Amino acid sequence: MKKQSKDHSQKRFGENMRKRRLIMDISQEELSFRAGLHRNYISDVERGTRNVSLKAMEKIAHGLDTSLYKLLKNEENNDLKSKG
Repeated sequence: MKKQSKDHSQKRFGENMRKRRLIMDISQEELSFRAGLHRNYISDVERGTRNVSLKAMEKIAHGLDTSLYKLLKNEENNDLKSKG
């Protein structure tokens, strides 16, 4: 996988998770508690600077009460408001 493609995927995942977190009106700290991850890790993932593992992605999706698929979607996530 090209570095640019990897970086884009990381950023997309982080952007989608941030959108969902804001829709839920919870802080990064609250998400970190729900997901069982450190709040600095959550911040890094949202900014797209952390190469997040699949296991951590699953924890984040669970903490956001959504599916991993919705956090990975490439298109605009207009349906992030719905629980999934």
